[in-house]
Amino acid sequence: MKTAAAGAAWPVNIGEAARLSGVSAKMVRHYEGLGLLARVARTGSGYRQYSEADVHTLRFIKRARDLGFSMEEIGELVDLWRNRRRTSASVRRVAQKHAEDLAQRIAAMQEMRQTLQHLIHCCHGDERPECPILEELAR
Repeated sequence: MKTAAAGAAWPVNIGEAARLSGVSAKMVRHYEGLGLLARVARTGSGYRQYSEADVHTLRFIKRARDLGFSMEEIGELVDLWRNRRRTSASVRRVAQKHAEDLAQRIAAMQEMRQTLQHLIHCCHGDERPECPILEELAR
């Protein structure tokens, strides 16, 4: 058997795969159910056994999630990652669309923040019942 990081031996159980990849066991099962992670080997008693490649895929998925990619985008990226005949243009297209979506969401959030800051500035925050924040929300 090949030795894994921190003394584990391959294959590893779901708990160890989760620990080594930085995702929870629940998410490991979820990713497997979505098809992001290929069906893993099982012992005679039905326990999942994860290979070093499976853990590497889980790390890839985690990093993509950390960058805010949707599950659909991650599925596309995993497929591209596995496909050695892919073009980098295909990968770039997915990343570029995601960056554009993030820019739109950031702009919307900045607008929300400015509106809230204005409402907070207009609110006296004293003992009076009048509150421009609540009035704006009720509009």
